[in-house]
Amino acid sequence: MDKLVKTSLMVLFLTCSTILSAQTGRTTLKIVHYNVGVFSKEIENSIPMIAGMMKELDADVISLNELDSCNLRHDTYQLRDFAEEMGGWDYRFVNALPYKGGAYGVGVCSRDRIISSGEIHLDRYDGSETRACCIVETEKYVLATTHLDYKTPGSSLNQARDLNRELKARYGNSGKPVFLCGDMNTRPDSETIAEFRKEWTQLSGTDFTISAKNPKGCIDYVFLLNNGVKCKVRHYEVPMAFENGGDVTVASDHLPVFVEVEF
Repeated sequence: MDKLVKTSLMVLFLTCSTILSAQTGRTTLKIVHYNVGVFSKEIENSIPMIAGMMKELDADVISLNELDSCNLRHDTYQLRDFAEEMGGWDYRFVNALPYKGGAYGVGVCSRDRIISSGEIHLDRYDGSETRACCIVETEKYVLATTHLDYKTPGSSLNQARDLNRELKARYGNSGKPVFLCGDMNTRPDSETIAEFRKEWTQLSGTDFTISAKNPKGCIDYVFLLNNGVKCKVRHYEVPMAFENGGDVTVASDHLPVFVEVEF
């Protein structure tokens, strides 16, 4: 199917699904996970382009990996700049490690007001860098984002075990849907993803998410905590084309992951 036609059909589907959910009284949530590569993998500043892409998807909440904050590589607070570009959305950032006089980490940008937030700092184990998890809670849901180590399978497996334990302890009885998004740096058949599936249901599929120019592997995911709250996946895709001029091949080295759920 032609990319432009496919994109137009996607926009029509998202509009119709929102209307149907409003009529049934259920909540529709459009989640995007995106490793944005400090908004500068291919172009100097991809914040305006990526914000345009997210608006076209009509995203409600965005999980973001690889963010700079006031360091020598980027002397701005990237997540704040992105939130402003989205129209003044709420946001939270968690510093995963100090970097060139500032910070580098992960964050969440939300259309809905964030009523509480938290963080988890993960051990390195035998990995190369410290990693972190940013957690936000709104009136409707809880969402966490993380970016696991890539150096060895053992480090990401242990980090997955830590996240399972901590997030289940904090939100296992929340009564809200709890989502975990992230660049897990590992394929769907890995021990790390098997570990997550002990406590979570994978909402995203296995479409390739890296590299953006030549996709050959799936390492980016969206999960739902098995805490008794049921969600229906209304739509999932790895968007490849946008009508507003967004170019996924230069916006980042990853592709975005889109999941629309109803609960």
